[in-house]
Amino acid sequence: MKTNFHTHCSRCKHAQGTEEDYVRAAIRAGLGQLGFSDHGPFEDVDYGLRMPYSELQEYLDEVDALKKEYLSQIVLWKGLEIEYLPEKVGYYESLLSGRGLDYLLLGEHFYRHEDGHMQNITQAESTEEYVVYARNLADGMKTGFFRAVVHPDIFMINQHAWDSNCDRATDVIIDAAVATDTVLEYNANGYRRGVKDYPDGPRYQYPHRRFWEQAAQANVRVMVGSDCHEPSQVWDEAMEQAYQDLEKLGIQPLMKGFL
Repeated sequence: MKTNFHTHCSRCKHAQGTEEDYVRAAIRAGLGQLGFSDHGPFEDVDYGLRMPYSELQEYLDEVDALKKEYLSQIVLWKGLEIEYLPEKVGYYESLLSGRGLDYLLLGEHFYRHEDGHMQNITQAESTEEYVVYARNLADGMKTGFFRAVVHPDIFMINQHAWDSNCDRATDVIIDAAVATDTVLEYNANGYRRGVKDYPDGPRYQYPHRRFWEQAAQANVRVMVGSDCHEPSQVWDEAMEQAYQDLEKLGIQPLMKGFL
């Protein structure tokens, strides 16, 4: 069964297409399940590149309406991709219980540094930051609110060569995923970004082969996510490549999703 649980729409301000555009594209591509996971807003702070909090209920209502309209053609799920902040635990709980979301994805673009300030992973000045980042991910997984961690290797987007800190960060993430039975996502959108030059040679920003070689040695559940930002990406060559590369690594991804 073709599935995708990592789907954005125009509400996040950096994607194209309405929710219904993605549903129609998924049906044309032969998907059996499609999960919406646009970037989740916070009530009190606008961290950018996400829907305004004022649109949250409209987004949820729209997905509910599409669930009913396309019931005979595809199974639709209602979710959000959002960062973990310890002080927002009550908010995550309210999203799942009060707002009726089917799932939350942990997409940690920014995180709380050890000294308390907020930092984006793209601002990491050294690989030592990756271990701090990984511990934030692990703490998020331990809450039980997140079904999966998306692009868990996104820390390798920076201009740093793989080193022992990268190994440590990877171990922290994988160990937490195994202990909490949290799914790790193999993110197809990294392929769409193309190969970049790095100090240790040309490669994709993510997925990073060293990360997934370590994952292949662990009893961790893995899914492929499109991270689509336009309808044509719901299922495309990047998705096909993701499945092929996982097979080469000896990783059998979840084929029916995690719901």
